[in-house]
Amino acid sequence: MDKRTEYVENLSAQMVAWDVQIDQLKYKADSAVSGSNGGYSRAIALLQGKRDEAAQKLQGISAASDDEWEELKSGTEQVWGEVRSMLHNAITRIS
Repeated sequence: MDKRTEYVENLSAQMVAWDVQIDQLKYKADSAVSGSNGGYSRAIALLQGKRDEAAQKLQGISAASDDEWEELKSGTEQVWGEVRSMLHNAITRIS
């Protein structure tokens, strides 16, 4: 397996894990007291938007040529870090 394929597979697995965690956060937010639910919903919406941005970056890497994908990797890793941070903050806030 080449480096790009392995990289894409690892990131794809991370996306699946994030989707599960985001669904759990949505459930907790729906179960929360109605006064705090609005803040939770906004945080989850922002997180979902950043997750979608990460998915677009992943698609870009998948479609890139062998020469281009290494250049796209750093931008993807930046977005990945932002999603991880936002997810951590949301879990801390909602849990």
